Amino acid sequence: MRYSAGPLPWRGCSHTCHHGCHPPHRSRPDRAALPRRRHVTNQPLDDPYRDLLERLSNVHGPTGFEGDVRAIVREELSPIADHLETDGVGSLIARLDGDSERPRVMFAAHMDELGLMVRRITAEGFLKFVPLGGWLDQAIINQRWVVLTRNGPIPGVTGIKTVHVMSPEDRGKVFKKDDIFIDVGATSKQDAEERLGIRPGDAVAPDSRFQPLAGGDLYLGKAWDDRVGVTVMVETLKALKASGHPNTVFGVATVQEEVGLRGAQTSAWAVEPDIGISLESGVASDYPGINEDEAQERLGGGPGIFLHDSSMLPNNRLRDLVMDTAREIDQPLQFNVLSGYGQDGAMIQKTHGGVPAINITVPTRYLHSHTGVIHRNDVAGAIRLVAEVVRRLDAETVARLRSFD
Repeated sequence: MRYSAGPLPWRGCSHTCHHGCHPPHRSRPDRAALPRRRHVTNQPLDDPYRDLLERLSNVHGPTGFEGDVRAIVREELSPIADHLETDGVGSLIARLDGDSERPRVMFAAHMDELGLMVRRITAEGFLKFVPLGGWLDQAIINQRWVVLTRNGPIPGVTGIKTVHVMSPEDRGKVFKKDDIFIDVGATSKQDAEERLGIRPGDAVAPDSRFQPLAGGDLYLGKAWDDRVGVTVMVETLKALKASGHPNTVFGVATVQEEVGLRGAQTSAWAVEPDIGISLESGVASDYPGINEDEAQERLGGGPGIFLHDSSMLPNNRLRDLVMDTAREIDQPLQFNVLSGYGQDGAMIQKTHGGVPAINITVPTRYLHSHTGVIHRNDVAGAIRLVAEVVRRLDAETVARLRSFD
């Protein structure tokens, strides 16, 4: 999901390890036989999507630096895809052949997460940066980060002036991005460059790990925008491979969504879809400080569809098909209307003379910050709903959706 400050969203808006995948310590060769520990012991054990959610949440992939995410998606889709390729900006396109070459249904789920980029290194060894995506200034300060260098990840923290030396006026102010810096422990610019291997242009990612919250139904993690959509896409393709479908499906893991929906634009021109489905993180409203006039989704209430956002209105007949399908399979469905939001479906919609498109979401708390929260049942519901919608998109149905006579 791309933040938009107004009706025009285009303005300003190492293989990585996950818990348990580290090799055993050399002095304890017997540890490999021990069961993998989890943070919470009372979590449900029947979530088939949890491991992929965890891997995708933990991996680093800021906008423009999606390579490690792409590697996971490629690994997941290689056994089932009839063809895999990347386009010229790095989006991964997986083709799943069905009963007919047409219609073509395109999924878009973006791999990139919000991050930062090193702008320069100060003489004292601190890092100044530019944001990659739509950060709130107050979400950046006093957080842990990882600088992704050629030599490996370097931990750091966005420093904050201690309250003990602040004036009363400063204590109530929001620190602006241009005044914030990253402390990586370097003693000088030369130390940061030569010992740590940091250089301008290096990406900086949030340092936050996946963890189930108490009870196990809610998952805490970074980058749900849009790794939850990537998970829905991957698992929906697996379900369609097993069941069959009357069309050709293209699952596209897009890049650079957070800085202008760029990967969706290039890949849509390559795919030439007849139908576009954006798979995204939705905006939950079930926590203090937000009301239902601002957003309408709630965790655990099922997947959502966007009736309006600042980048797109869905095709009405496609919207009705999704709503009817949800009702017929007894899948709870939510609706959202937002003004400060843009998503890949908007770019698909504007290609090839116009493509019917819709945005299907998994409700998410605390978007565009270091950590968010999702409900595992909403993920499962989205996969179930999207797969069933695609099974109904035969040539006759798609012709009706695309007709305005």
